[in-house]
Amino acid sequence: MFSPELLGILLPALVAGLAIGLTHAPLGIEVLRRGIIFIDLAIAQIAGLGLVVMELYWPDAAGWLLQAVAVACALAAALLFHWSERRLPAQQEALIGSSFVLAASLALLLLADQPHGGEAIQHLLSGQLLFVGWSELILAAPLYALVLLAWFVWPRVRAGIGFYVLFALAVTASVQLAGVYVVFASLILPALAAAAWPGRTLAVAWASAAMAVLAGLTAALLLDWPAGPVLVVSYALVALAVALPRWRRTGHSRPAEND
Repeated sequence: MFSPELLGILLPALVAGLAIGLTHAPLGIEVLRRGIIFIDLAIAQIAGLGLVVMELYWPDAAGWLLQAVAVACALAAALLFHWSERRLPAQQEALIGSSFVLAASLALLLLADQPHGGEAIQHLLSGQLLFVGWSELILAAPLYALVLLAWFVWPRVRAGIGFYVLFALAVTASVQLAGVYVVFASLILPALAAAAWPGRTLAVAWASAAMAVLAGLTAALLLDWPAGPVLVVSYALVALAVALPRWRRTGHSRPAEND
């Protein structure tokens, strides 16, 4: 079905997509439980803004430095949202949404006069997952490993500021690999599907993410379509297929909880 050349493209993209799905599933369940749905968009966009600044003013910066700047921007946003949770809980969702719009607008302004500004915005939003190489995965893997280790070995880290820090680290890695849209879809849609299956939420979220990645990347490669939008559609279709039978049976969904 696939030539060696196509397999060489698909394999690193598939590993990256599955790593994103594996890491994002428990985070998305927690986001849904807390009701801060747009925090992923906001933190991803703010991390992306840091990358835009670096690419404009330090285009030859090393990969580790780009990663460090993106992490710093994401952590700053995470600290702001943690502060708002404690001090301004009623306004937190409005602050998160406003931060996303502000970061997106600043990125557009910075790239407005750039010859390849439109291409850079498209890359930030929809990513280029089919062009991810093993070198990018090597940079992202330690962040994913740290997030998963902390999440499952030290459950208390999920409370308070720990959740925001882990969330920022995961999103920072993912936005560089897959773009803002896929980050949002991979966090929310598997969690939304899992909410229909209380008691098996994490397993359902992981299975939904894996199916979406496999189907989406295969379709994007075979049809020669952009991977980011195809993945978002794939996540949505899988979530609908997983949740709809349960919703039709029960008439409602219940809030997801971490297993």
